Amino acid sequence: MLLGLVLPEHHWDSNSRDVVKLGTGLVATLAALVLSLLISSAKGSFDRLNDVLLQSAAKLVLLDRTLKAYGPETGAIRDQIKRTYTQSADLLFSGDRTQQLKLDEPETVARLEQIGTEIRDLSPSSDTQRVLQSRALEISGEMSINRWLFLLQTDEPVPVALLVVLVLWLAIIFTAFGLFAPRNGTVIAALFLSSLCATGAIFLILEMNHPLDGIIRVSGVPVRAALAHLGQ
Repeated sequence: MLLGLVLPEHHWDSNSRDVVKLGTGLVATLAALVLSLLISSAKGSFDRLNDVLLQSAAKLVLLDRTLKAYGPETGAIRDQIKRTYTQSADLLFSGDRTQQLKLDEPETVARLEQIGTEIRDLSPSSDTQRVLQSRALEISGEMSINRWLFLLQTDEPVPVALLVVLVLWLAIIFTAFGLFAPRNGTVIAALFLSSLCATGAIFLILEMNHPLDGIIRVSGVPVRAALAHLGQ
């Protein structure tokens, strides 16, 4: 708007306005396309991680039930599962990136993999126990896959260059809007709210690409509920 105050008079003719409108329309189309693709990608990534978390919670309960059906000799393994996964959940949903990185430390990985080793070391004495041991090993392997999928996909950073270009496009759009706009409170409020919406879209993209911290994060309720059912 301030730029419009210093423009020479001949820049205000209809031909100049039409060219600015055409250029702004092109940039607005590109910006809308990129924004929609980024939001869709971030939402898809967020949902995939949430699905992995839900599946892991369900398999955790299923593993505990399978070991319970095996017999009382799995009591120590079941206690270890509850203790280990409770510690992992505390780290995962701490909201502290430093704590979350401990999930990828060799000691934590070794504790989780030790569960599968102890299940393999069981000595089944009947066909039923052999079937249950095989099933428990299968569930444990699936949980291991889900755990690595979750750890490897928790942060998918948006390319900085892409964000810079997108913000530049939005700046061009709002500059063009303000250039020939009437200078009154209604227009200023409308442009401010519009820019706030565009900023909100970028905020959503950045938040959903970090699903373990920030305002928008995956829920830890399924995991907590699963842990509450262990040992029953």
